[in-house]
Amino acid sequence: MTRKILRTTLLAAVIGLSTSVSAADYQQNPFTLTYEGAITQNVAGKVNIHPVNYDLHGLKISANVYTPANYDSSKKYPTIVVAHPNGGVKEQVAGLYAQHLAEMGYITITADAAYQGASSGEPRNTDRPANRIEDIHGMADYIAQYPGVDTNRIGLLGICGGGGYSLAAAETDKRFKSIATLSMFNSGIVRRDGFMQSQLDTIQQRLQQASDARAQQASGGETIYAADADLSSITDEQLEKMPFDLYREGFIYYGRTHAHPNSTFRYPMSNLLDLMQFDATDHIDLLTQPLLMMAGNKADTLYMTEDAYKKATNAASKELFLIEGATHIQTYWKPEYVGKALNKMKTFFSDTL
Repeated sequence: MTRKILRTTLLAAVIGLSTSVSAADYQQNPFTLTYEGAITQNVAGKVNIHPVNYDLHGLKISANVYTPANYDSSKKYPTIVVAHPNGGVKEQVAGLYAQHLAEMGYITITADAAYQGASSGEPRNTDRPANRIEDIHGMADYIAQYPGVDTNRIGLLGICGGGGYSLAAAETDKRFKSIATLSMFNSGIVRRDGFMQSQLDTIQQRLQQASDARAQQASGGETIYAADADLSSITDEQLEKMPFDLYREGFIYYGRTHAHPNSTFRYPMSNLLDLMQFDATDHIDLLTQPLLMMAGNKADTLYMTEDAYKKATNAASKELFLIEGATHIQTYWKPEYVGKALNKMKTFFSDTL
């Protein structure tokens, strides 16, 4: 039973793409960016990338700031904070959207979550909702001090798990004047109930596992990880047997086509104590800013976006934008779907910032 629960938890952790994809090889990119069209060098007069580090409660956060073409630090620019998916890092889809938004004239920032990616923190890959929400507040703290940022025009884009955490962060952080989500994933609900409520019969068993794992850590024992697998080792046969596009395309995106060594689905089993009592929509009535929620109409995660959208009753304005033909992971990379999302954000952020 334990082996079955761990295997199911691994599937529930996946957020991720399709097999034949053109992407940048992180080993060939000086900034280790994995997406197609990624910056390879900073050129005067064009969009530039600036790797930065800053402190967040004693942890070193690793981030990339993108500045628009002909950036002039003496001027003021609208700015967008970008929160990455669960298991993802700033060099993947978050970087893709941050770069494209910079091409529209925004200063953008995307950072590796604390304990994840190139950011510091132990145990590695800790994934607690409070931390992820604080990461978003922290990006706002840092970028608000960056030369050229107009602090009255800061927006927020959350992708996948970062979308759920962005909703929670923006409920109380009114520095964010408008919020957009892409393929929003409500991490706590899925960790508790399973994807599409597929793990309802193992909730108490998994809570006991998490409790035992925390007890082991507290006594100085080894950290037990959930969803701990070599993404690159998944075979085509295993992929074909996966029940949802999210799982199958996620393993391909993160394990093959857009792989990055800092990207992993694993997290300490003990984190389920926090994750399983989290719901990104618990206090969504506090969200009063303009809201844009985008998702593929073929995405098997669409139900999470629809649920949050329905509950966001106090948003100054709100729009649900469906990307025709797209699955969850295809919104991360497929040019026609990325283009549709960007075109929608261009109008939304222009109107709201």
